[in-house]
Amino acid sequence: MSRIERPAPAEDVQAVAERQRAARALLRTPLLHADGPGADDLRLVRRHRGELERLFADGFGYRLVVDPGAARLFKTGLGRDATRPLRRRGGKPFTPRMYALLCLTVAALGRGKSQMLVDELVAQVRSAAVDAGLDVDLDAIADRRALYAALSALVDLGVLHERDGDLEHWADQRTASLLDVRRDRLGLLVSAVLAGADGPDDLIDRAALPSAAGGARVAVRRRLVESPVLSADTLTEEQAEWWRRGRNREREWFADRLGLQVELRAEGAVAIDPSGELTDVEFPAGGSGRHLALLLLAALVARLRPSAREVAAPERVWRRAGPELVASASADVMADWGAGLKREHRENAEAAVAEARQVLVDFGLVRVEPDGGWLVHAAAARYAVSATLADQARFEEEA
Repeated sequence: MSRIERPAPAEDVQAVAERQRAARALLRTPLLHADGPGADDLRLVRRHRGELERLFADGFGYRLVVDPGAARLFKTGLGRDATRPLRRRGGKPFTPRMYALLCLTVAALGRGKSQMLVDELVAQVRSAAVDAGLDVDLDAIADRRALYAALSALVDLGVLHERDGDLEHWADQRTASLLDVRRDRLGLLVSAVLAGADGPDDLIDRAALPSAAGGARVAVRRRLVESPVLSADTLTEEQAEWWRRGRNREREWFADRLGLQVELRAEGAVAIDPSGELTDVEFPAGGSGRHLALLLLAALVARLRPSAREVAAPERVWRRAGPELVASASADVMADWGAGLKREHRENAEAAVAEARQVLVDFGLVRVEPDGGWLVHAAAARYAVSATLADQARFEEEA
């Protein structure tokens, strides 16, 4: 007698959507806390904790810790990658001094009280600086502003909470402020094991190593989720072979679990988020600098495409635009479209091009060589431009 198998139960569509939203929230904000803007996402993380732990452990070699009031995805990232700095509230990247004072503040909070005045914390930071052998002058305005940037970052992360006072004006006016310290969240900040590390470089390199169990799968998936452009020429032989065999399967995997569209290309892949909410670097996007970046990219692609067609496929992945070609393309773009840029870019073309170049570097489409030349990735050809000059007053208002 033949045996009739029962069909597998249909998966709960709402549960699938909730898990995807929770996973995306953790990738976007690796430290979610109950009294922050991610409180609703934290509830979903707690509801689907088991599935999310398996997703990140098996898929990326990342560890997820869920506490009653917070969830921390320990993303180790891609190692020595300087394109994703911690940013101040105004958008500018942290300086080395700010990073140093952030570390000193974390050290000071680890041995301080659960509630303290900002001046008490400053005294603890001074002590931590002495212990570390660092020259810090918190009576100087530069170091005070650097410390304020560190304190603001910790407030945004939910580690510090201003119970009373005026922390915003502390650096310039020495205003008083009473701070609550969330020690449970403080312990979730450091993403790598410090024991046994010989120094900062060793710590970063060890943390970025894929897990032994994940191998090529973990390494390639990390590249796709942490940086939008996957370039096949950067993969090891093992990783490249795994990618060739499974790239169609991976396209479905990323779509089902994270809602990302993986566009497969001969030179690798590009991960695209249709909603635009998962990335910290939008491109294409609004703003004078990003508009200029798109125009520059199109101009360089047009100049490099004829020579690219004449070379073998492996040599098409990165095409070099020498300093003269970059300067010529930049000058032509500024002449044609400079009138539509915001005033500071019109008045300083060099700074405008530098800002546009940084956008392209952050997105993984351009590498800058020591002589000033640019290496342009083949994926740049997908960004076709149809440009028109908008009304000047409206353009400046949007920029």
